[in-house]
Amino acid sequence: MKTLYLVRHAKSSWSFDELSDQERPLNDRGRDDAPATGQALAKRRICPDLVMSSPAVRAMSTAMLVAREMQYPHDKIVVEPGIYGADTDSLLAIIHDLPNAAESVLLVGHNPTITETANLLSPTSFDEMPTAAVVCLRFACEQWADVSRANAEFYFFDNPRTGS
Repeated sequence: MKTLYLVRHAKSSWSFDELSDQERPLNDRGRDDAPATGQALAKRRICPDLVMSSPAVRAMSTAMLVAREMQYPHDKIVVEPGIYGADTDSLLAIIHDLPNAAESVLLVGHNPTITETANLLSPTSFDEMPTAAVVCLRFACEQWADVSRANAEFYFFDNPRTGS
């Protein structure tokens, strides 16, 4: 069984015109919502085997704040450059290449790709995932290369803004 947590990065700031898109930080709401996402996961007693993030500042900040709440070590977060700017095919290829030793992976990325990938893999469909939301999917397979909608089970959706 493989478990995948797809997380959309928390709300980012648009206040710094001089920064590139990859350099945009979280805004105040994002700095509140990301720990709330981590707390919701910790409350479920979740600590993934691997946390992987886009290199964008807002995604890495989200990953670090979520990881802290789950007591996942910051130095173990894997930065995957391919997540930034990925389309669903590229993100699926990254998922299929995950190390099989990791039974559960939390992946922090960007919309629209995170929502589209959740919809591609899940038997349950989602409207646009809000910032800092997480979808958990479980797959009846032993290798990440075999992950697909055909062997997927929707487990939960959490949104820190609504508590659901």
